[in-house]
Amino acid sequence: MTRGRPDGAQKKRLLTSLCIVAVFLVFLYVYFGSKNTGESALEYGSRSLRKLGSSYLGGDEDSDLGGKQDESPFKFGLDDGEDGFTPKSFPVCDDRHSELIPCLDRHLIYQMRLKLDLSLMEHYERHCPLPERRYNCLIPPPPGYKVPIKWPKSRDEVWKANIPHTHLAHEKSDQNWMVVKGEKIHFPGGGTHFHYGADKYIASIANMLNFSNNNLNNEGRLRTVFDVGCGVASFGGYLLSSDIIAMSLAPNDVHQNQIQFALERGIPAYLGVLGTKRLPYPSRSFELAHCSRCRIDWLQRDGILLLELDRVLRPGGYFAYSSPEAYAQDEEDLRIWKEMSALVEQPGTQPPLCRSDDDPDAVWGVNMEACITPYSDHDHKTRGSGLAPWPARLTSPPPRLADFGYSTEMFEKDMRVDSYWSLLSPKISSDTIRNVMDMKANLGSFAAALKDKDVWVMNVIPEDGPKTLKIVYDRGLIGTVHNWCEAFSTYPRTYDLLHAWTVFSDIEKKGCSGEDLLLEMDRILRPTGFAIIRDRQPVIDFVKKYLAALHWEAVATEESGPDGDEVVFVIQKKLWLTSESFRGTE
Repeated sequence: MTRGRPDGAQKKRLLTSLCIVAVFLVFLYVYFGSKNTGESALEYGSRSLRKLGSSYLGGDEDSDLGGKQDESPFKFGLDDGEDGFTPKSFPVCDDRHSELIPCLDRHLIYQMRLKLDLSLMEHYERHCPLPERRYNCLIPPPPGYKVPIKWPKSRDEVWKANIPHTHLAHEKSDQNWMVVKGEKIHFPGGGTHFHYGADKYIASIANMLNFSNNNLNNEGRLRTVFDVGCGVASFGGYLLSSDIIAMSLAPNDVHQNQIQFALERGIPAYLGVLGTKRLPYPSRSFELAHCSRCRIDWLQRDGILLLELDRVLRPGGYFAYSSPEAYAQDEEDLRIWKEMSALVEQPGTQPPLCRSDDDPDAVWGVNMEACITPYSDHDHKTRGSGLAPWPARLTSPPPRLADFGYSTEMFEKDMRVDSYWSLLSPKISSDTIRNVMDMKANLGSFAAALKDKDVWVMNVIPEDGPKTLKIVYDRGLIGTVHNWCEAFSTYPRTYDLLHAWTVFSDIEKKGCSGEDLLLEMDRILRPTGFAIIRDRQPVIDFVKKYLAALHWEAVATEESGPDGDEVVFVIQKKLWLTSESFRGTE
């Protein structure tokens, strides 16, 4: 047999074979790549798969983490011809990131190799990704996700598919926290030692305090409660029927998804921890702090955590610290109780008073200090906070209003908020909305305007503006401080309605990305939820460019402001599923 060049027929057969192999390899790459990374999204009604891009976080430090190619801040007011870009789609994060909390992501903390003191709970505090590590993708719902059960039924049951974690049901099976029944998870109102239910436990606390009719609200004088180490927030959930609102707090720790369960149920809650930083609440915010076997070492660092509770308690406020009867005679527990009692009864100047230049309402990223926050002259004079009972305190100008130089007339003017309900009315019924966030609350007037609706509002105050959150709490409402250049401390899909009044304009002044804020709002918003964006026309035009990419739908537009210089734009988030999520519904 001789060696030489192949003839023409042989060359054609070789090329054909190579082409077939190449096509087959491309098919395998597309099919399995899409399947493994959850790239496709399926919108209800269309039945057609739409490819949206690659996943977020490859798990290794050198991988592309969805960072921006261009980190220059977005500027509103640019025409299509000026910026040359109208987005068509966003990537979808990998399915395993359906519960991503960017600033509380332990995987990111490990990758960044932060040197944190685990004994001080620093690993449960906020650590936000650098700009190059921020995600730039849509958070997918878990397989089989359904529109949440409506309040008040949701207090007692949620869809298991929406939070597919049954760890607590097994770990706390003897304590009746939660019970798995078919497609639902039920919450009987139990707790670490709520043997007879949270409602009876609450009545027993009121009885111990000699409140009339065993009602913990004490004729409207006890309105705001801080529940630390709240579990699935049954304590806060059962307080609502007594016109008491609790800020339920727990970390994103080994007790899987406690706060996610609470918010899915429609109960006010926030992800946080008593670590090294002050709680994101102003001084004198709560009438009652509650710790039910919350496993917190109150004696550490000269009692610094107990002193932080003292900062946020009002004059005459209570701290309810309870544990199961089995621990009542335990030697170690008795020692802790005696030392805690000694700490709060120390004579003289121990613990010391905080420095005169210390601002007790400065909380964003501020370290705790082992000192006692002094009361104001007004508090000493009135021997208390001087607040009206609930519900009168919602509309009564509080004494601390004078700290801002605000007059009663300015307070009442701020209360006159335009009604958005008419814009939403074609799309909602009485039980459509439960969890509401006012992203820039000022004095809490938006929340006050919703007083007759069966909703609760998380009032958010910018970290660099007037510290008006204390007025929000004085009105009997709840909220937190935040910087919208960063992600909020909550799980995905936890709010039904977001109200953003000039929030986009505010972050533009800081040089932050409007696109990042849109993605964060989408992460927080439940499928079928709404956002009300009130801002300048260029901001609204900017948002409209991203509607298709975010799977948002325009609902209504209306001019606002005394001179018509603002626009109110209402959107609704569509329910969409990845191909993997959709298979979970079949």
